[in-house]
Amino acid sequence: MSPHVISISALGLMFVIATVLPINMGALAFVGAFLVGTLAAAMPAKAILAGFPADLFLTLVGITYLFAVAQNNGTIDWLVRLAVRAVGGRIAAIPWIMFMIAALLTSVGAVSPAAVAIIAPIALGFAARYGINPLLMGLMVIHGAQGGGFSPISIYGGITNKIVQKAGLPLNEMATAFASLGVNLAVAAGLFVALGGLRLVRQSAPAAAAPQPVAGEVLAMGAPFGAPFGAPFGARSVPAQGAQIYGDAEAEAGIEEQKTMARDRASMLGGEAEGAGEAPAGLYQYLTVAGLVALAVLTLYFKLDIGFVSLTIALLLTLMAPELQKRALSQVSWPEIMLIVGVSTFVGVMDKMGTIDFVGHSVASLTSPLMAALLLCLVGAVVSAFASSTAVLGSLIPLAVPFLQQGPDVSAIGFIAAMAVSSTIVDVSPFSTNGALVLANAQGVDRQAFFRKLMIYGALVTVIAPVVVWLVFVVL
Repeated sequence: MSPHVISISALGLMFVIATVLPINMGALAFVGAFLVGTLAAAMPAKAILAGFPADLFLTLVGITYLFAVAQNNGTIDWLVRLAVRAVGGRIAAIPWIMFMIAALLTSVGAVSPAAVAIIAPIALGFAARYGINPLLMGLMVIHGAQGGGFSPISIYGGITNKIVQKAGLPLNEMATAFASLGVNLAVAAGLFVALGGLRLVRQSAPAAAAPQPVAGEVLAMGAPFGAPFGAPFGARSVPAQGAQIYGDAEAEAGIEEQKTMARDRASMLGGEAEGAGEAPAGLYQYLTVAGLVALAVLTLYFKLDIGFVSLTIALLLTLMAPELQKRALSQVSWPEIMLIVGVSTFVGVMDKMGTIDFVGHSVASLTSPLMAALLLCLVGAVVSAFASSTAVLGSLIPLAVPFLQQGPDVSAIGFIAAMAVSSTIVDVSPFSTNGALVLANAQGVDRQAFFRKLMIYGALVTVIAPVVVWLVFVVL
């Protein structure tokens, strides 16, 4: 068996193991890089470690650290409350508000399952209260999270852009970002019409009852920092919460997220449980929003390194309230980072072995570049529906480099956009974390029937979406 076949088989085996068993694929990838590199390619450890993506590691740590800080100090809750109040009595606007909030969270650095874990309980609570189709509401949240997922300062965007840069391909960050947002927005509009959104236009919500404080919230509002900064900063800081605490955002089913989000469900669904949600924002929340804006300006306009900038902003915010943020670093999505850098390291070993060129030329020789692009989009969609989207992006984009460099038959920018959308839009599957979170938080539904609907919709998206985005972004 040739070294190329061994490395490809090892990569496939990793996907299978990580899908069937609750094992982080990053750990498998590091071990695979060591075994394949040492035994199949006779590479020393130094050569294997040369494939470790230090810049990507710093980017992921910085972004998720900053997001954990923003979540701890109540900024995320505050922004959600502002958006929900903006709905007023317009029920038809609620699904779109949830879409936009989820998109905003992922666009500024939240991993997609973390955004869904935060928004899904609130959104599905609104669905149950106002008679909105829970399937519509859940899918709007997921597509919103995926729609914002490829901004230049997001997790998916950072991964994809660094992979493309490393491969020496033409890069258009905003083209990928707008492609993802446009496709998910179009899908959301179709779902809104198909799943009863139009009838909501004729309905309005009754005025909410006078809010009463929720048990435990008064304490959270009292002296939020336990430090001199507590009084001026403010209003509503909450304990650490969210998907990033519990680890692998691509593998867990979301049970722990349900527990930690129970307080937010109680405080934001309206009526007698909205008390703490009405607290005004404090100086700390305003400074956090200013930090997020500064991150976008410094990285997009001044071209500073996003990893260093996000870490700097997060550290400054932490210094203002060290007691509140002492757990923030432990809330960084370490299993997700382990997954991404592990797969990237293994792909680096494959690259040094010549496997990437071997696969790319083999695919190109079997069929035309256009069909090769379609094949990779389909493979990415199918694998991502059951496994990690980030791992798929990290492993399949490099495989396309050889035929993308052969000539103008396939636009590299168009293919990257198609690959990005194909590998992430399928996370509506109930076998993915996003789909599982929606299933777990749906209220007043037949679980089996709801699961079947999610599964059917996920299967349709997995088959149809790659073909559509291939036609739109690659062929046309």
